[in-house]
Amino acid sequence: MDHSINNQKLRSSLTCCRVAVLLGSTALAASGVAANAQEQTTSVNGDSAEVTVLEPVTVSLDGYGDSDATSIVAFGNSGGGKLATDFLDTAASVSVITSKEIELRDAQTVEQVLDYTAGVTTDFYGSDDRFDYFKIRGFDAYAYRDGLPLGDPFGGVREEPYAFERVEVLKGADSTIFGVSDPGGTVNYVSKKPRSERFGEAYITGGSFDHAEVGFDFGDNVTADDTLSYRLTGKFQNSDAEYDYSNDDESFIMGGLTWRFDDATEMTLIYDYLDTDATPGGGGHPIGSDFDRSFFLGEPDYNYNDVTRNTVTWMFDHDFGSGLTFSSRARYTSAETGFGYAYVYEPVDNGDTIADRYYYGNATDYDDFVMDAHFQYDTSFANVDSRTLAGLQYETYSGTNDSYYDVAPGIDWTNPVYSGGPTYSGPYASTKSDQKTTSLYAQEEMTFYNKLIASVGLRNDWLDLKSLNQLTDTATSGDFSEFTGRGALTYRVTDEVSTYVSYAQSVAPPTIGVEPERGEQYEIGVKYAPLAFPALFSASIYDLDKNNITVTNPVTNMQETIGEARVRGLDLEAKAELPHNFSLTAAYSYMMSDIVENGTGGNVGNELAFVPNNVASLWVDYKWEGEGNRGDMTFGLGARYQSSYYFGEDNTVSSDPNITFDAAFTYQVAENTSFQVNATNLFNEKYVAYGGYGADWYNQGRAVYATLRQTW
Repeated sequence: MDHSINNQKLRSSLTCCRVAVLLGSTALAASGVAANAQEQTTSVNGDSAEVTVLEPVTVSLDGYGDSDATSIVAFGNSGGGKLATDFLDTAASVSVITSKEIELRDAQTVEQVLDYTAGVTTDFYGSDDRFDYFKIRGFDAYAYRDGLPLGDPFGGVREEPYAFERVEVLKGADSTIFGVSDPGGTVNYVSKKPRSERFGEAYITGGSFDHAEVGFDFGDNVTADDTLSYRLTGKFQNSDAEYDYSNDDESFIMGGLTWRFDDATEMTLIYDYLDTDATPGGGGHPIGSDFDRSFFLGEPDYNYNDVTRNTVTWMFDHDFGSGLTFSSRARYTSAETGFGYAYVYEPVDNGDTIADRYYYGNATDYDDFVMDAHFQYDTSFANVDSRTLAGLQYETYSGTNDSYYDVAPGIDWTNPVYSGGPTYSGPYASTKSDQKTTSLYAQEEMTFYNKLIASVGLRNDWLDLKSLNQLTDTATSGDFSEFTGRGALTYRVTDEVSTYVSYAQSVAPPTIGVEPERGEQYEIGVKYAPLAFPALFSASIYDLDKNNITVTNPVTNMQETIGEARVRGLDLEAKAELPHNFSLTAAYSYMMSDIVENGTGGNVGNELAFVPNNVASLWVDYKWEGEGNRGDMTFGLGARYQSSYYFGEDNTVSSDPNITFDAAFTYQVAENTSFQVNATNLFNEKYVAYGGYGADWYNQGRAVYATLRQTW
């Protein structure tokens, strides 16, 4: 059965029991949905029987939203805005969290979105709320939006999940696809785009910590012939955090227009505005103490975490015919961010009840422009299908970063008296940075006899870095040329099962005066997508290596070189919509990290910080169908487990193993009206997520939210 989606010929020979929806960001022309049934009379052993024969189904979607808004199972990935690929044909471990799954779990942050994903660890800094904290396969993961780089989430802007149709997690080294990044993997956010239909929802939410929130997401055609469509998405939140003297306010608005000039050409323009007025965290607690999470030892008058960001995204796709297409993405971002707080630093028990503290602040502003353009040529000859892609990416970044630091008055934790904010004499570091990156890449994929798929990717990134120390008026610069490659083989055992082997390289963005961190990974995997019901099952083992690693020593707060680290592991994952109204998301990961070389001479043979050996999660939903005046009820329960992990590469202090539970309940009040209750950390499990050096930081506590939603 052929599937025509975004003018890409998909090779999956699926039966009518399952329609594999492959969603590429090179969306071009839309063809209608056709599903015809014919009744035929056949003779079996002389007896006549009437059967229904289903003809091939042709599926085409304007964007991701049609399926991602209604199912937790996504049969394809966007390839980071490049080669969109079916689940069974992708020679890598890829997880997709759809907007439907985000809604069912009411994921408020990116970390919560990723909580039930194999190979991903989150929340290892506990109540430090400044950034999105997550690792993939033991290493920091870089973030992208619509295939264009956002950068390292550590130090970046916390993203709003309501902006995205789906979140794609590609595990392992992938610089050939995405560009400079760490070897553990990448997270690609796919923005909500206008659809060629009328749709919408509006909701209100209230709950823990005086949380009040309203949101909406709707769109329609502007013209009767579907040539022009719009979409408007917004979220406005007024809330506190779980600790005293906190706030967690947000204003987010996003609008998009899509022009379909003809059957072959489409252009989309999206603008979004994010403004947050929050606090950076609870400030920590003395090591070994056991205070309530709400107990605050920072400074109420110096406790802020603010972001103002404007983003404009442009997407263009054109089909020249005869298998040749062109796709381009561009984004301009202007942002100002800043935080300041007082934090506890009490590394030793000196017998008193006074916690030593420090002030720390940061102010950043930047402008960033990035664009990507590529051609794709699809052709077939003999028994070979070929997809060839070649493209160019360009990025220019300019920004300033000021950091402030000072000693804060100590505070008595038995009777806290707050002393106010700091009077800095000036920043201790002030840097102006300019960076230009030019990248050329090519990918080739060949499918032999609809069974064996060979793929190879090559990329070179040229980086021009300039930095000005504004305190000393000292300028430095660096030029880098980094080459990465990727190769893989996939074999379609049946229409339901495939297996693959791959090798991939990565290179992380370099720092002036320091060699770039490089990585490589070997991976073997098997995938199963049953025809009987919507489900995806995958298993993979990998050997991942990273060189030239530099880390911040939590004791000295100085950069030091580890040298080389290795992570070997196993990922198991399942997403399924099962018979009898059950659905589930299950994941298990085993990771064994090892510091192979260390430039400072210590820690060789130790494990990496924040890398638990075992991580497992399970979320199950059951839908109890309505009867009479009673509407449908959906019950959801989830559990997340992680074994202990070390807080530093010296492996002296570690967390406790822990398990937390989440729950959800949805009642269908009317056909288009639902009432939903979600609870995270249901039993308020408490443990030290990070600590042992200067302070302890607890994990996030229980939060309960209720949502009333109207759709149309």
